[in-house]
Order: sequence, then C-alpha cells, then structure tokens
Amino acid sequence: MKTVVLLDTGPLVTFLAAGLNHHDWVCEQWKRLCPPLFTCEPVLTEAAFLLKREGRETDPLFALLERGVLRVRLEIEDQLADLRALMRRYRDRPMSLADACLVRLAELHPEGVIFTFDADFRIYRRHGNKVIPVLMPEE
Repeated sequence: MKTVVLLDTGPLVTFLAAGLNHHDWVCEQWKRLCPPLFTCEPVLTEAAFLLKREGRETDPLFALLERGVLRVRLEIEDQLADLRALMRRYRDRPMSLADACLVRLAELHPEGVIFTFDADFRIYRRHGNKVIPVLMPEE
C-alpha cells in the first residue's frame, strides 16, 4: 500500500525557502516522497503568509499546485462537524484549523503520515485514540 503524505505548513515553507532551519532535511525527505502530497486550504493560506513574511515569492507554491505535486484533499464545508469536534477536543492545545484539517485527513486516509515540524501531532489522535504517524526531524 502506498503511503499517503499529508503535508503541514512548516515543511512546505521550508522546502520553498532555502536557508530556513531544517531546509536540507526537508529536501532530502521530499526526494523520497511520491506525489501527490495531500494538504488543505488552511495549510496553503499559512504557507503563503509565511513565505511573504520571509520575503519570498508565492509563485513556487502555486506551481506545486498546478503541477499536481500538491492536492487539496479536504473541503472544510463537508467536514464542519468533525473539524469542530476536533477543535473542541483539543481546546487545551494550540490546535489551528490547519492542524484540525490534517488530523481529519489522517482519519480519512488511515495509511497517511503527516509531514510536519509540529510536536502536537504526537499528541493528537485520529478517531479519538489512534496514533497518527508523523514524519518529522529528530529533536
């Protein structure tokens, strides 16, 4: 079974912005991944904002979408109840909408692994009690 990669903001921005912390590690991981990588619109929104804040262009982000390397695989409107439940469940953590969407994607794609820098994904659970596999640099 092919591993589905669920892409978070940190590795996406780091891949597109040379010189950021963990850039070399992210590029090495990226070479091993099989596109498409699944993500959600909140991750793209965060990535575009952070790229601009770093003084970088967003064109490479759009190019990844146009080439099908990245695919948006979650419609927020279709997942409202589940996203709301996740954000309520983790109200004591700084769960963003992007985080909730990635957890929901992990529920929809049980073979998926979340490519992230966010250690909260070691705490979040899919379907209430199942560990979510993550791809992240060692501490």
